[in-house]
Amino acid sequence: MNPRAQIRLLPDGRRLHMHDGPIDLIIEAFGALAEIQAAYRAAVARFNFVLDELCGELVFLRQPTRVNSPLPQGTVAGRMAAAVTPYAALTFITPMAAVAGAVAEEILRAMTRSADLSRAYVNDGGDIALHLAPGEKFTIGMVERPDRPSLFGTTTIDAATSIRGIATSGWRGRSFSLGIADAVTVLAGTAAMADAAATIIANAIDLPGHPAIVRIPANELQPDTDLGDRLVTQSVGQLTPNEVHAALAAGIRVAESLLGQDLIRAAALSLQGETRLVEAPRGIHKNSTAESVLGGAALQRCDKLPILQGGFSR
Repeated sequence: MNPRAQIRLLPDGRRLHMHDGPIDLIIEAFGALAEIQAAYRAAVARFNFVLDELCGELVFLRQPTRVNSPLPQGTVAGRMAAAVTPYAALTFITPMAAVAGAVAEEILRAMTRSADLSRAYVNDGGDIALHLAPGEKFTIGMVERPDRPSLFGTTTIDAATSIRGIATSGWRGRSFSLGIADAVTVLAGTAAMADAAATIIANAIDLPGHPAIVRIPANELQPDTDLGDRLVTQSVGQLTPNEVHAALAAGIRVAESLLGQDLIRAAALSLQGETRLVEAPRGIHKNSTAESVLGGAALQRCDKLPILQGGFSR
């Protein structure tokens, strides 16, 4: 048993909260009671070893990913590396860009391998892995600012789609960002893929050299960060409408490219009250309502879910 891990069933009796160092998960499973209990036992058993496994390969995981980088040994680290490799030839990225999504996927995999569930999710600070049995669905809501949640639209994910991951990135979140996006929420095939793509798109929403943007070397804020001395955004002053448009346009170009490469299914890009959607037909629906927010996204169901915070800081 991991002595650091804090694991408890939340007061609603449905959701499981698991915390270990920088990992903070909220889990919920749906199905027969015995199956839910089996899923939660499997989640706890796997969770007890995840952080130690990642720490064992942390030096590698903090290095920039190259096209022919060696593969890590652990399953979570492998998911991280696979999620960021498509970007290795184009920009700076390390496997840490996909850590929260990859952890969520690993815990969900342990649950679904051990139990017959109709639906389940693992939320790692707003990066969410989903399980949907045939005929099941979730409705998710998007927020413009993770630090001040305000839903602007929803989309329904059903079992027939290939979307199984949601992630949000931006300078206002817990993770460092090289760009100025308030929030970029991505839907993708897996949570790790969504996590990596949200990071890439959020970094692209930028106005380099703008005097209203305050940036600090990442290693002054977190000495052991994988970003080294790269400048990360700390504050963004009021921008003109044309500046907001230009910054979002840069992110849109990147998001459209990722959509065309089938690396994402949809993205919502938000900056100072303006939101742009990049999606295939029949995607996100603006001006709809969802019941609750989970970090940077929401899962709508019969009873409300509370606002959740947490996750890795990159």
